[in-house]
Amino acid sequence: MQTPRPDTTRRFLFLQGPHGPFFSKLGQMLTLAGARCWRVGFNRGDQAFWSDSASFIPFQGPPEAWSDRCAALLDEHAITDIVLYGDTRRIHAEAVRIARARDLTIHVFEEGYLRPYWVTYERDGSNGNSALMDLGLPQMQKILADTTTDQPEAPAHWGDMRQHVFYGAAYHAYVLLLNRAYAGFQPHRALDVRAEFRLYLKRLLLMPALWADRVVATWRVKNGGFPYHLALLQLEHDSNFQSHSPFDTITDFLDQVVTQFAQGAPGHHHLVFKAHPLEDGRIDLRSHIRSLARELGVTSRVHYVRGGKLAQLLDHARSAVTVNSTAAQQVLWRGLPLKVFGAAVYAKPEFVSTQPLPVFFATPTRPDARAYRDYRQFLLETSQIAGSFYSAKGRRQLLRQVVDMMLAPDDPYAALALGRAAPRQQLRAVT
Repeated sequence: MQTPRPDTTRRFLFLQGPHGPFFSKLGQMLTLAGARCWRVGFNRGDQAFWSDSASFIPFQGPPEAWSDRCAALLDEHAITDIVLYGDTRRIHAEAVRIARARDLTIHVFEEGYLRPYWVTYERDGSNGNSALMDLGLPQMQKILADTTTDQPEAPAHWGDMRQHVFYGAAYHAYVLLLNRAYAGFQPHRALDVRAEFRLYLKRLLLMPALWADRVVATWRVKNGGFPYHLALLQLEHDSNFQSHSPFDTITDFLDQVVTQFAQGAPGHHHLVFKAHPLEDGRIDLRSHIRSLARELGVTSRVHYVRGGKLAQLLDHARSAVTVNSTAAQQVLWRGLPLKVFGAAVYAKPEFVSTQPLPVFFATPTRPDARAYRDYRQFLLETSQIAGSFYSAKGRRQLLRQVVDMMLAPDDPYAALALGRAAPRQQLRAVT
């Protein structure tokens, strides 16, 4: 893919992005490339992290007014492209619908499918709405036939969790304390902004205690001398769980996993629940798990670990089960059996078990490791961009690649199929 020449006809409208300055930096670089950029802000947090006040457009009306306002903005500014983070929250889903009717280019960012040192960039949709859902492994292998890039090693940890939590707390502080002008704002999650801010602040303050609890729990599992299965937990309010899961709540998932573990797993096997790194305590997962395990008579065989490095637990795990967590990619990379319940971009028949869960716990089938390596290579050549939303170094690394991809005529998957994909950067640790 050749670097696009400056194109003054491209006009980008940014909606909500990841917490922090990434969208602002991205808009600045697109502007340097010759494009025009505007940002719609739905609250004071959006406004705080967009540096150019002249191109900031506040939306201060009620949610039901957004559809008409969005359509008017697209027409008023002759928008050619919209940019958003996640495509399922209500304001984004409505904007995507309107943009598609106008045949606009839709740029969707998400957390990396191959976390933590990558982010996801796609067109039209992500997760369960991704083009990957309709791409079979044979198609990917055919497209990859002419590529020779070596695969980077799988990272073992996040690397910028403190920045992630800090920007989340700062964002919600702006909304909580300075949001008077945005009277019509409604958060896309069930909790109000005050509760969200308290949870972020609590997590920042409790980080040392949570770290100590996690270290002790991980040590007990690693040195317990028992075979164990991992259950990878997700945030119940996460869009991937909300929109692409068969469960209404995370506790529904917990109930099914513990019950069927008790039914099918050998008596000397254990079950380890690993919390999401950003789990904030809005649901008392540990108490629910303990209560359920006690009812089923498996109390001594069920454990809970607060976040931390997944690699440490995968080193000795027998298998893993999840709704549709992206952390499952690390499970597949290691060749471990995996059971998935929700829609996921990696849920291909070549490497995800179709066994009933009790049978899976008893005799899990292993994935086709070679097939998964091809799948992972396809992602690294297309939608997975080295970098990070939250750390300064990570943003710089991300911007080196993604701006040209956004200005290119083809989406990442079509660009590779057509032989026009850009060469990829060598991965470096992002801190």
